[in-house]
Amino acid sequence: MLRKYLGVLAILATLFIGTTGVVMPVVAQTSGEVPGATLGINSDSDLWRFVRTGNAGSTQMKNELSAIMIQSEGDNWRAFRNGPLSIYGAYGLAGIIGLLVVFYMVRGRIRIDAGPSEERILRFGTIDRFAHWLMAGSFVVLGITGLNLLYGRYVLLPVIGKDAFATITTFGKYAHNYLAFAFMLGLGLSFILWVRHNIPNKLDLKWLAMGGGIFAKGVHPPARKFNAGQKIIFWAVMIGGLSVSMSGIALMFPFQTNMFAETFALLNGIGFNLPTDFTALQEQQMNQLWHGVVSLGLMTMIVAHIYIGSVGMEGALDAMNSGMVDRNWAKEHHNLWVEEEDQKANPKPAE
Repeated sequence: MLRKYLGVLAILATLFIGTTGVVMPVVAQTSGEVPGATLGINSDSDLWRFVRTGNAGSTQMKNELSAIMIQSEGDNWRAFRNGPLSIYGAYGLAGIIGLLVVFYMVRGRIRIDAGPSEERILRFGTIDRFAHWLMAGSFVVLGITGLNLLYGRYVLLPVIGKDAFATITTFGKYAHNYLAFAFMLGLGLSFILWVRHNIPNKLDLKWLAMGGGIFAKGVHPPARKFNAGQKIIFWAVMIGGLSVSMSGIALMFPFQTNMFAETFALLNGIGFNLPTDFTALQEQQMNQLWHGVVSLGLMTMIVAHIYIGSVGMEGALDAMNSGMVDRNWAKEHHNLWVEEEDQKANPKPAE
């Protein structure tokens, strides 16, 4: 009988020791110790520090961006877009409109000092006007639809409601994408047509020193077909338009370009020390911010251009409507160009 009890006790002891050997590793793993002498959850801070720096892990998905768990630069992108970009952009647009209103109240409309004449002179041909309106018309639509993407949910959404806002924004997005190509076509055509007239020269310094004659009556600095103010607008639109077009293409065809990495590499070749190791997503974020910054800058400048070319100056709008301008207007604002045109029409005989 005693042997029987001892045998049962031996069996129970064996089962207890075996069970303990199984349970202890499980308990050890739940306390942060894992097989292989690794740190387990003790390394969480290192792990998340690694993840938040945008480092990529491994994944079987074909999209390389899927390997990035957290892209912290997104916080910086959102903060800049919703902060400085939106705030200073609104200040710039509101500021230039307010400034023009004050200027109009003080200076009034810039009139033709000699008064309108009966004689007119051709300033811009059909191809010039086509290029201008193709570029200008598409830019206006691009500007409005772009502003809606940036400010629409704060301005339009509370007024027209979610459904109407969604419809307008959807159509606006398609208009923005497709009319971008019309803008680029007009931009390129305008450059080809007018670049030879917009080369800076010493005459422009005199025009600028006299404020273009827009601040006082009877002041008319000499100018050829394009004065210094128009040349500034021309080069700002050409350079800014090219830049905003490149960033826009990058946004329409995401993850296909490396505009910032390549641009910074070129700048580094002339002495700069800029980073060039950007992920595809970082490139897109910088493209979006740059697109907004340049677009808002161009819009601010173009508002002033529209004012001077329409209600701000008598006779100016005719140049891009019919192409024919009042001769007195042309002599006051582009006297050297008028002399050149007269010379072409009635060349002096050789002596």
